[in-house]
Amino acid sequence: MSANSSSSSVPTITFIGGGNMCEAILSGLLKTSHPQARVRVSEPFDQRREYLTSKYGIDVFADNKAAITGEGSRVSAASGAVDVVVLAVKPQVVGTVVRDLAPALVQARPLVISIVAGVAIKDFARWIHPEGGAGADSSSVVPFVRLMPNTPALVGEGAAGMYAEAAVSAAQREQTEYVVRNIAKEFFWVDSESGIDAVTAISGSGPAYFFLIIEAMEKAGVEMGLDRVVATKLAAQTALGAARMVLAGDDDVETLRRKVTSPNGTTHAAIEKMLAEKVPQGVASGVLACRDRCISLSDEFGKL
Repeated sequence: MSANSSSSSVPTITFIGGGNMCEAILSGLLKTSHPQARVRVSEPFDQRREYLTSKYGIDVFADNKAAITGEGSRVSAASGAVDVVVLAVKPQVVGTVVRDLAPALVQARPLVISIVAGVAIKDFARWIHPEGGAGADSSSVVPFVRLMPNTPALVGEGAAGMYAEAAVSAAQREQTEYVVRNIAKEFFWVDSESGIDAVTAISGSGPAYFFLIIEAMEKAGVEMGLDRVVATKLAAQTALGAARMVLAGDDDVETLRRKVTSPNGTTHAAIEKMLAEKVPQGVASGVLACRDRCISLSDEFGKL
C-alpha cells in the first residue's frame, strides 16, 4: 500500500492521461464492481474530460497533482489517499509530467504503473530525484512497475507483460495484477526490465503483425473474386479460431500446422510458397527490429 493508503483493501487508482488504454482499464475495473469513488483520472482536453465524467461518473481532473491528492474531488470518498498511479501519457511528454509530479509522488509513495513504451525505470527515478536518482533515500523511493499491454485490451482480448523493480512489494504486485486482469486474458511477469522489450516485440506491437497478415489475405480474397467484407471476416475469424486452438494447449504450434497441412494438398502448396518467400524469417526479423527499436527509444528518452 502507499504511504497514505486508506484502510480499505480496494485500492484508489489514479490515471495520469485519459486516453484509450486508460479507458480500457477503468471500464474493466468498473465492470468488476470497483467503486467509482476509488478511480480518478487526469486529462488535459476539455472534451475528453467531459466524456469520461459523463460516461463513467468518476472524478476527472485537468490538473495531474489534484488527481493524485484528490483535492477538489466530487465523487471520491478517499481524498488524499492514492494507492496506485497509472502513467498513461505519451513518451515525448512523460519526463515533464513526472518531474512536475515528483513532490506529490514522493509524499504519497503510491505504486506507479507505467504503460509508457520505451521509458526505463532508471529514468523515472532520475526525474523524481534529480539529485539522487536511483540512489534516493529509501523513505522517499517511489515503487515502479512497467506494464506493456496491447490494443486488443480495448475489446477485452489483451495480452500483457510486467516488470517490477526491487522496491515493489508482494502486495503491490497483487495490485498490479488486479489492474491488469481487467484488460488482459494472458499476462506474465518478466524477470528483467529488458524482458519488457521482448514483450513489446511479441504482444505489444504484435497486433499490427496480424493486421498485416489479415490485410494480405483480404487483398488476395478480393483478387479471387470475394467481396472485401467477406474476405476480411473470413480471414479474421480464421485468425481468431487458430489462436484459440493454440491457447487450448493440446498441441504445440508446429504440430497444429502439420496436422492441417496434408502432403501435396492445397494448404501444403500455400505453406511451401510462403516458405520459399521466406515469410517466417521476415516475421522473425520484424520482431527483432521492434525489440531493437525499443532499446534505441529507451536511449533517446533517457536523454530527456
